[in-house]
Amino acid sequence: MEVVSPEQMREIDERTINEYGIPGILLMENAAAAVVAQAQAMMDGCAGKRVTIVAGRGNNGGDAFAAARLLHSKRANVSVYLLGEKTGLSGDALLNMEILEKIGLDVMEITEDKTNHGRFLLDLDISDLVIDGLFGTGLSRDITGIAAETIERMNDCRSPVLSIDIPSGVDGNDGSIRGVCVRADATVTFCLPKLGLLLHPGCQYVGRLITADIGIPVSAIRKQHIRISTIDLDTVSVLIPQRKADSNKGDYGRVLIVTGSTGMTGSGCLASMSALRVGAGLVYAGVPKSLTSVYASKMTEPIVLPLEDNGTGCLSASCSEHIAELMTDMDVVAIGPGLTASGDIRKVVESVIENCRAPLVMDADALNAISSDPSVLNKLKTVAVITPHPGEMARLMGTSVKEVQSDRIGAASEFAQKYGVVVVLKGSRTIVAYPSGQVLINVTGNAGMATAGTGDVLTGIIAGIAAQGVPISEAAAAGVCLHGVAGDAVADYKGMHGMTAGDIVDILPVTIREIL
Repeated sequence: MEVVSPEQMREIDERTINEYGIPGILLMENAAAAVVAQAQAMMDGCAGKRVTIVAGRGNNGGDAFAAARLLHSKRANVSVYLLGEKTGLSGDALLNMEILEKIGLDVMEITEDKTNHGRFLLDLDISDLVIDGLFGTGLSRDITGIAAETIERMNDCRSPVLSIDIPSGVDGNDGSIRGVCVRADATVTFCLPKLGLLLHPGCQYVGRLITADIGIPVSAIRKQHIRISTIDLDTVSVLIPQRKADSNKGDYGRVLIVTGSTGMTGSGCLASMSALRVGAGLVYAGVPKSLTSVYASKMTEPIVLPLEDNGTGCLSASCSEHIAELMTDMDVVAIGPGLTASGDIRKVVESVIENCRAPLVMDADALNAISSDPSVLNKLKTVAVITPHPGEMARLMGTSVKEVQSDRIGAASEFAQKYGVVVVLKGSRTIVAYPSGQVLINVTGNAGMATAGTGDVLTGIIAGIAAQGVPISEAAAAGVCLHGVAGDAVADYKGMHGMTAGDIVDILPVTIREIL
């Protein structure tokens, strides 16, 4: 699904109203109907239920007033509060408030003098549902004063909270919290999700996200040229190849994973097994020669290939020619898990970059090895996917983790366009950025996956999918989504605490079966 900034959504709204002639009041009515539908679901009906609605003075408040009227018509007991004075209302919001008062619903003001404060607190506590219509996606300042206190009281109440469009206090552009924020149990957003609903920390306040169609024409959306989307699980299911009855292992691709150093043998094992678990036909683990027996004892299905390490347990530059020969027979190459970034590793990585013609996945120490001068990526002769975590991304860009995390989309997109690589910036809400400027946001996965080795599993998943003939750029998106879905399956079965990367590897075939 496409994702928009608040400014893009405003442009779509204006185009709908001005070019297509669909009145704003009609869009507001449709938005209110969507809110009421979710309210009914949360309360198991409306008749006799108590609902407290807290509105602001903008269009978000107008949606709230319209929702109040529709809930009243469904025999709900509705209390409506306006943050500020009625004299500040205008346009469609004013019209909907005036209709409320004409049908006998009083709109009570919440102001600094706290005239209605006691009644407001009581209504919050006895309500079956509280609806947040305070601030929409256009919020551009920190919330203070009576507005902040109102939100705090809403968060303190025992009633479930439904937010209109976005929880009040979440910045629609980047998910930051503007002082305080409503903690919603559910949020109904309109037409398309906004960035702030999907990015941290804002996404933690959204609850269940419902995206409602309010009658905006598809062509009005298409004219916006939106470049950010979520990764669609249905699309992923199409990308993962079906198994043919008359096939053999050669039909599902050959993967070479260049990996390993003393004390870091687990990384390559996880990546190798992940590639097999997603369906790759043959997986070759190129490992330091002196550690061959360690890998052979840990893995039975991958083919272990010894690479020269001069007895150090770390790949030597002298193995580069051997790796170049091996790569000529491979459908996909991955390099990085457990390599370390010391010794000759940069030379090995540079040789792979310069000589690889197969699709390439670069992770972990392959990225650390080139972080002092990532311009070597300009020598790539193939499509490459890099999979940094925020620390590795910061080193590649010569900045801080804080800077990367403050604008994950911007960081990933900038690097992807500068070096012509697909960037998979790992973490909660993993970002997949393309040289074209297209960006995908992954919404699968959970906090249990914050454990050693899960990045190595992702490397193997992407390589294993690509080996089966899926373009590596698409395999990156499919792999990220599948990785998260598998992690969610483990969490459902075992819980998040104590989840291991191996758990994710083991459940991959079952996860794929459920998706296909």
